[in-house]
Amino acid sequence: MQREEQQTPRTEPPGGRDGGQDMRMRAIGPDTGRFLNTLARSLYAPLILELGTSFGYSAIWLADAARSAGGKLVTMEYHDYKSAFARQKSAEAGLEGHVEFVVGDATKLIGALGSKVDFVFFDLWKDLYLPCLEAVYPLLNPGAILVADNMLRPGGEDIRRYQQALRAKPGITSVLLPIGSGLEVSRFEP
Repeated sequence: MQREEQQTPRTEPPGGRDGGQDMRMRAIGPDTGRFLNTLARSLYAPLILELGTSFGYSAIWLADAARSAGGKLVTMEYHDYKSAFARQKSAEAGLEGHVEFVVGDATKLIGALGSKVDFVFFDLWKDLYLPCLEAVYPLLNPGAILVADNMLRPGGEDIRRYQQALRAKPGITSVLLPIGSGLEVSRFEP
């Protein structure tokens, strides 16, 4: 499905973001998945937070890393039908005990986590990157890793604002990597 989408012109269905009719995969590629998995596995018993589950491709990579490192993935998605599909696929992959699916507005849900986080993956609507960064920053454990997708493609003003704000945060070191659609990889050391 993803290969087919990449070869056809991009059109948004009626409703798109808010109407719950967005059926595009919008998934990371396998190189990005392997990279995320490798980074997350380097942490001890991490709480991994994924912002933007979509249909769960990246959640599989991150939940596998959580299982291997003795941690847990919490993945947040705005649309229940996407979260349900991702939940089914993670169960089929034998990962259900290592991932929690949360449905709703990530900018509001982050504050209800009640735990510090060790790894954050940003892959939701680009105008939400900055508000989610502001919400998650106080919850970062020392040594936390943040990864944001789509930094090169599609890029855009929202991505630039996120990158500038991120790099201005105390304790953050960051680098842009040309993996997949471009990944901003950051580490928090207060």
